[in-house]
Amino acid sequence: MVMALDDAKRTAIASKLADMKEVQNLLIANEQKLISACNDDDTRDHLRHMLDDDQKNMGILDTVIVQYGVSGEPEETVKKMVGKIQEMMEGSELSLYEKVFQHELLKHQQTMTGLLIHKAAQVVGADVEAAITPLNTINFENRAHQEQLKGVLELLGVYELTGQEAKQGLWARVQDAVAAISGVAGSAVTQSSDKSDMNIQDIIRLDHNKVNMLFGQIEGTNDPEKIQEYFGQIYKDLIVHSKAEEQVVYPAVRSFYGEDNTQELYDEQAGMTVLLDELKSSTPTSESFKSKLQQLKDMVTDHVRQEESTMFTAIRNNCSEDQQEQLATQFKSAKRQLQEDMAASMS
Repeated sequence: MVMALDDAKRTAIASKLADMKEVQNLLIANEQKLISACNDDDTRDHLRHMLDDDQKNMGILDTVIVQYGVSGEPEETVKKMVGKIQEMMEGSELSLYEKVFQHELLKHQQTMTGLLIHKAAQVVGADVEAAITPLNTINFENRAHQEQLKGVLELLGVYELTGQEAKQGLWARVQDAVAAISGVAGSAVTQSSDKSDMNIQDIIRLDHNKVNMLFGQIEGTNDPEKIQEYFGQIYKDLIVHSKAEEQVVYPAVRSFYGEDNTQELYDEQAGMTVLLDELKSSTPTSESFKSKLQQLKDMVTDHVRQEESTMFTAIRNNCSEDQQEQLATQFKSAKRQLQEDMAASMS
């Protein structure tokens, strides 16, 4: 069975996510420069809050890219645009107002790219929607940042044109505008948790939700090409997920979760890997494939039930919030490396 691991639509979304990461780095660098260049205390405070959001959102974006599981590179046009804007922001040709104006345009681009990915995910598949769910927080905050930057532009523009401060009440109007768009943005995207970092339970649960969606998509089609596409993603996601857990999570929980319970998780994943390899060499329309796929789904369901009930409880009871977040970071790093290794082995 030749698996279509990454079809064109999924690869296109991966490229857009890479574009967002390129621009996110630029947004952070811009805000650091603008804070240094600004003399108004209120404006500096708003820019600092924006910078805090964008640094947090970079972590969320990294999570989305790892959970999505399809690697992509930013478009050359995006890289060239980023280089040109960096030159403008570092140079002296533009006034502070003009630099903030360029930054607001960049925020608009980031907002639209995020919403485009969200809408494309709805078309491509439920598993893609599940993988990119944390992106919704970034989309919402970028939309609010646009309104805040309009307030900054009004203040800076009035001062540059007249040498006088803008009339009082500016920031109150900005906050009203942000509140007004919250309903619109909230209807377009569902906000996820506002925590700055996800814990290990959050990250593992995202993986579980995605693979469950993929099983559902296979069950909902008789198209052999679609079955290959969805199984290809299941294969890649489960192999990477299992190895990352065995490298990071299971060694960390063994002391308090128990030797027998932890070994059971290892054994279950070994059994899943055997079935995955058997399915990989099967014809997707055969009865053997359907039977083994159902067997795999049952094994995954039982495995997920154990992890999300007893293992998650043990982690909550024995690890601090910081430790849970550190495990998530290590797990994501392991997944990223495993994804890169798998992609290299298939090229």
